[in-house]
Amino acid sequence: MDNINIKKKKGVIGILTGGGDVPGLNPAIRAVTIRAIREGYDVIGIRRGWAGIMNVIRDKKADNSTWVQHLDEDTVNRVGRTGGTFLHSSRTRPSHVTRENVPDHLKDKYQAEVNDLTKEVLKNIDFLGIDFLIPIGGDDTLSYGVRLYKEGVKVIAIPKTMDNDVPGTDYCIGFSTCITRTIEMTHSLRTSAGSHERVLVIEVFGRYAGFTAILPTMAGAANRCVIPEYKFDMELLTELLVKDRFSNPSKYSVVLVSEGAIFTGGEMVFKDTSTDAYGHMKLGGIGDLVSARFMELSPRFNNGKPINVINQKLGYLVRSGDPDAIDSIVPMAYGNLALDLILKGIHGRLVILRNGRYDNAPLEIITSTKKLVNVEKYYNTERLRPVFSSFEFKPLFIMTGD
Repeated sequence: MDNINIKKKKGVIGILTGGGDVPGLNPAIRAVTIRAIREGYDVIGIRRGWAGIMNVIRDKKADNSTWVQHLDEDTVNRVGRTGGTFLHSSRTRPSHVTRENVPDHLKDKYQAEVNDLTKEVLKNIDFLGIDFLIPIGGDDTLSYGVRLYKEGVKVIAIPKTMDNDVPGTDYCIGFSTCITRTIEMTHSLRTSAGSHERVLVIEVFGRYAGFTAILPTMAGAANRCVIPEYKFDMELLTELLVKDRFSNPSKYSVVLVSEGAIFTGGEMVFKDTSTDAYGHMKLGGIGDLVSARFMELSPRFNNGKPINVINQKLGYLVRSGDPDAIDSIVPMAYGNLALDLILKGIHGRLVILRNGRYDNAPLEIITSTKKLVNVEKYYNTERLRPVFSSFEFKPLFIMTGD
């Protein structure tokens, strides 16, 4: 597409997806696009997250199709039931762009080690004629949306992250599918664990929040779980897992380990020292360490005999493929909620689910607080497993409303 400076009708809406992929992004894009077109708006898809809006060349003769595309009903209907994001994604943060990642046409202007290209982004939004911008992402992606809103851009955000840790909402797109897959795969792995009478150690996503480990455990997928919100004692975990194994007629037990979980006196485990645009090093390896340490400690609690481990990292398996029912329905509702706000001339909001009802909240809530498991209410630190007293009036996913 040679010219993306679209002639306005009722207005122009830009939509993008940032951060990690999850099932449910394409249904959200579809919902926004179809409703917007029927309300008289043009819709621009920003490709590759914030990188797309940053790389636009402000020249009517330039080919910006690498970074932006016009969306229509046929396009979004073809992908609306599928996983991932057909607009693609990135972890780009235009306010913190390293010199080597500055767009070629801007390299002469920005030569610092780290550059803030927000001024270029604002000019590009104006060049594209975007009246409302709808970013879909987690707290990292949406935090830059907050920055643009403070700069005068009309932003309406949609929360997405399988960790379910965007503040202000009980639910983020991708979470249900992640939980569903975690439970399914854990139960599948039980056959191997039981056949060999081993302990099953499964590492799941969750950098700072342990929802993806604690909820499957509450649902019966595992005997124990360790989460980022509480530093755990490996000897205690070993003792509990050995007891669980002994009491199981099939002689196996299961623990879910959040990737951000930390040993007592230890630190997060990283693959290497490289970081993304938001300063996060890539996590990975805590499951390996738990497995190795368990095998070392298990003889203490098993009459001097070591117990072998099946060590499995679920990784991208829980974020791939088609969305489940909830991640098909909620994105559809979120997209329409965003258009409801636009039609009312409202912006600077985050569309949310709270207490079982769709709503919206101030955009600034994204950067004003953190959303974590309430350990005191929902996690037994002596038993390393979920605890609850009553489910009455709790949200659908129990502890996600705190």
